[in-house]
Amino acid sequence: MFGLHMPELIIILVVALLIFGPKKLPEMGASIGKSIKEFRKGMNEISHPKEEKDDEVKVP
Repeated sequence: MFGLHMPELIIILVVALLIFGPKKLPEMGASIGKSIKEFRKGMNEISHPKEEKDDEVKVP
């Protein structure tokens, strides 16, 4: 995963815990997860645009 192994991930987690505290860390994780989900959704919509419906009237 991104060239990081378990010891590096543990060090990063400990540093984040010291900087942000145990109460703020779950909120940040949820926020990052939502951001990644929205980013993937946007990228998916760009690469696979929704097809227009035939029954819609197109205005020039």
